[in-house]
Amino acid sequence: MASASCSMSEPTSSGPMSAADRRAQRMAKLQELSLKRNEARKLNHQEVVEEDRRNKLPANFEQKRKREEWKEEDEKKRKEAEERGEDYDRLRMLEWTAEEVEKWERKKKKKNPDPGFSTYEAAGLRQYQALTKKMKPDMEHYQQQRDKMGEKFYPDMNTLVDVTRKDSDEAVDRLVADVEKQIDKRAKFSRRRGFNDDADIDYINERNMRFNKKAERFYGKYTAEIKQNLERGTAV
Repeated sequence: MASASCSMSEPTSSGPMSAADRRAQRMAKLQELSLKRNEARKLNHQEVVEEDRRNKLPANFEQKRKREEWKEEDEKKRKEAEERGEDYDRLRMLEWTAEEVEKWERKKKKKNPDPGFSTYEAAGLRQYQALTKKMKPDMEHYQQQRDKMGEKFYPDMNTLVDVTRKDSDEAVDRLVADVEKQIDKRAKFSRRRGFNDDADIDYINERNMRFNKKAERFYGKYTAEIKQNLERGTAV
């Protein structure tokens, strides 16, 4: 009996845990949860800092960053192709699909090639390029002239200019029509304001007229009633 009671009082591996073991297990679990909480707090703080940094960046920062990365990669591939003695532009176009080519063509058509006025030389060059694009060369006449002139068709510094050549009547008519078209276009886009003879004269000179128009544009809706009362003679 004594041996039986002694065996019942000794703890076994399969029996219930003691209070100390349960406390140690709970402390280990608590420590594990504390570590996870600290890790989550740290990650949350990092995400908040990163979000604040992104909010302070320009709106198109991501697009600029991607474009700069694309430029660097494109420049790297171009250098590698040059080292191999290959044409990089041709290799790149071979990788384009039909959809990408159509998209690129639509983008080129939508793009406005006119950057605005910079110098008179640049404006003249744009006008020249616009006019030459509209020209349709007569290849049959070109071939006839080349066969007729022979080597003189490609002049050099020792070639004498043929001053007896005369333009055809059709070419002169095309030039006249084109010049008249340019004159009409300039007249339509002129910013000079026309003078209205029926308008009320409430100014003493041109400078006063511009001032009155500016004042009317900004304050006309507020002074319309006062102006009408003054014209009727009923102003207080």
